[in-house]
Amino acid sequence: MNIPMPERTWTAGCLQVRQYAGRDDLGRAAALDAAEAIRLKLKAQEAVRVVFAAAPSQNEFLDHLAEAEGIDWKRVTVFHMDEYIGLEPDAPQRFSHFLMTRLFQRVQPGAVHLIDPAAEAGEECRRYAALLEEAPLDLVCLGIGENGHIAFNDPPVADFQDPSTVKSVVLDEACRQQQVNDGCFGRLDQVPREALTLTVPALLSAERLLCMVPGTAKRNAVRDALEGPVSTACPASILRTHANSVLYLDRDSCPEAFRRE
Repeated sequence: MNIPMPERTWTAGCLQVRQYAGRDDLGRAAALDAAEAIRLKLKAQEAVRVVFAAAPSQNEFLDHLAEAEGIDWKRVTVFHMDEYIGLEPDAPQRFSHFLMTRLFQRVQPGAVHLIDPAAEAGEECRRYAALLEEAPLDLVCLGIGENGHIAFNDPPVADFQDPSTVKSVVLDEACRQQQVNDGCFGRLDQVPREALTLTVPALLSAERLLCMVPGTAKRNAVRDALEGPVSTACPASILRTHANSVLYLDRDSCPEAFRRE
């Protein structure tokens, strides 16, 4: 797999930022980095634990990661970072369905831990938190929402000192509208109002964070994450505090102040 070269690199706090020409280059570069991170960890330890985001913005990344060579996926345990409450078990919009189709069924990880939104919310939060807390997380692969959310930590519910590992949330209307904008739902009233999500501290507990954010719809959120205060008004701004984190942009998602045509 050829290695795409970024058109521009810089740092925002601790966060490394890399801009690529387009979303396929972005996804391929991030997949190469993720694959190398997994391979290196597997040389140093028996198993690797990875959390994945489910969203159209991750398509190219997941497709290229599925094609990466030299990963002993049987020694990899995978999680996903959020899930809707209220969808039918076979609904294609369920994030578990997305990740099973895009990645997990293709690479066959040794253990796949899925959130069960049909269970009682409090019990499921505790069950999934216990799985996450069995050992440190090695890698989180995430995106940024149009309202700056990471996972389903929208501005109204994000808490940088959240004592929970997993919690139930009411989704911000801007977050729900994004699901329509992405083509996942036909109308706003079809988008669930509640979800289960890993909290901000749970995401940041991972040794390494890789954040893939293509597309013009994300440009304002990226700008706020890079240039605004580190605040729950833009939850993604907290990425600037993580010592081993990379943000992958394309020309469309890169703010005007940094963009190169």
